[in-house]
Amino acid sequence: MLVLLLSNPCGTLRRAIYDPLIFLSMSEYQTLIEAAWADRALLQNADTKAAIEHIIEELDKGRLRVATPPAEEGGDWQVNDWVKKAVILYFPLRQMSTQEVGPFEYHDKMALKTDYAGQQVRVVPPAVARYGAFLAPGVILMPSYTNIGAYVGEGTMVDTWATVGSCAQVGKGVHLSGGVGLGGVLEPVQAAPVIIEDGAFIGSRCILVEGCRIGQEAVIGAGVTITGSTKIIDVTGAEPKEYKGYVPPRSVVIPGSIPKQFPAGEYQVPCALIIGQRKPSTDLKTSLNDALRDLGVSV
Repeated sequence: MLVLLLSNPCGTLRRAIYDPLIFLSMSEYQTLIEAAWADRALLQNADTKAAIEHIIEELDKGRLRVATPPAEEGGDWQVNDWVKKAVILYFPLRQMSTQEVGPFEYHDKMALKTDYAGQQVRVVPPAVARYGAFLAPGVILMPSYTNIGAYVGEGTMVDTWATVGSCAQVGKGVHLSGGVGLGGVLEPVQAAPVIIEDGAFIGSRCILVEGCRIGQEAVIGAGVTITGSTKIIDVTGAEPKEYKGYVPPRSVVIPGSIPKQFPAGEYQVPCALIIGQRKPSTDLKTSLNDALRDLGVSV
């Protein structure tokens, strides 16, 4: 049996004994997490520990996400700050331990995911995914790293030495090419995670951080760096159109630079250039590989 805190109709908390299979509502879990965030002494309580561990399990199974996709096309993602707080509070609950994998030894406090066969996930040694990250069926992990709180959608490829940072949200059918770095975001808790929407192709050695959002089926050329403040300039029309930290769906993007005036003079600073759109006439697999080549850009 498990002792937990529950809300009565008046909104105050009462104690009750519940079977472990009967869970609280998410709003009640949120109440527990927010209370522990405000008072870390509550981490000593069995109720609080059980709530935090349950939230991490829900993340691991994909039943809960750090960021919720929009209900309709063109809508905004909803970032669940309290879930990120639960992830942060999970760390002090864990104890350091030594793990041995063949000739390798590790010393850490976080468990790794297991039962990949049961989850229909292909994992190539020495890929690593932490417990608390969700991997949907059909995901392929080449030697790479996926951190806690991340969500990786069905059929996505995480290629060699790519990193899916904490709480990053990656959609279905995405290709993260070799060496791609998706930044993690836990603190500050108000910061939005990196979001890669369905069908996007992220070229080799791209760096996407600070809550940037890549729209559906966008193609990001090799070596592009996008932060929350990076200027993303659409140069396909008669006049440039500027975005910050957001790449519209089906855009084809390459690295660029723009002049900026400093006290010491004018210098070039990095930006990203939208140079075209993926062709609707080409099928998904072909367009992923050919979109950049069609515009004379290496993948």
